[in-house]
Amino acid sequence: MADPSASITLLEACWRDLVLGVVQGLTEFLPISSTAHLKVVPVLLGWGDPGVSVTAAIQLGSIVAVIAYFRSDLSQVLRGISRAIRHGQWREPEARLGLAMAVGTLPILVVGLGIKFFWAQGYEQSPLRSVLSIAIVSIVMALLLALAERAGTRRRQLPDVSGRDGFVVGVAQALALIPGVSRSGSTLTAALFDGWQRGDAARFSFLLGIPAITIAGLVELKDALDASAGNGPLPLLVGIFSAALVSWLAIDWLLKFLQRHSTWIFVAYRLLFGLLLLVWWGAHGAH
Repeated sequence: MADPSASITLLEACWRDLVLGVVQGLTEFLPISSTAHLKVVPVLLGWGDPGVSVTAAIQLGSIVAVIAYFRSDLSQVLRGISRAIRHGQWREPEARLGLAMAVGTLPILVVGLGIKFFWAQGYEQSPLRSVLSIAIVSIVMALLLALAERAGTRRRQLPDVSGRDGFVVGVAQALALIPGVSRSGSTLTAALFDGWQRGDAARFSFLLGIPAITIAGLVELKDALDASAGNGPLPLLVGIFSAALVSWLAIDWLLKFLQRHSTWIFVAYRLLFGLLLLVWWGAHGAH
């Protein structure tokens, strides 16, 4: 794949990564797939696919935002785990939440590292990253979210979380390695199917994503810096900063939104997004 940073000026590279950061921040925590938008938006703007490394590194901005936003929750989790290790108090809500986060991270860690070390080149060029695949996956995930919205009992809350919940939602999170699935969308859908209240489902989705996105961003950071070596680290830093700022705003908005509203607006958006991509692919990609 050609280097998307080649033959562009520093200003153009900064503008590109600024846009990518805004797209990342808006879509990482909304259930609409950041990977899909980071793949599709640059293609539609004529920039080409920025590649897995650059998009994963820009996700570090989202991690900065989610850690800062949930710093109090994370502090309680760490204290709960510490008490559990010292006194065996694993039934405390904070300790169970920490255990659920650890268990839920394992599926995406195993699958993600498998792709990184055994299928990296093939994954970059895989049909799974094509516009057609993203369109189809987006529509399928929209229908699953709609079904979860209708079928979910919405009785369970975050203090009820267990290691079993972490595994169930963690398996759904691993599906997000397929572009178009959406990490927040798949975890939110799984949690709703499992009977969670919307706001608590979103909160657990955000907390569960912290280890996964952090690991992915750090693993890909060196390759991302190498890919942008022609213009130095500044464009990537611009992307990370803009992703952090917009991610904070998106997290705050979504948590408040789901306290009072359903997920139907995201179902509609994903259906429309997928259908528009199919139309675009039919007009351009199929020829």
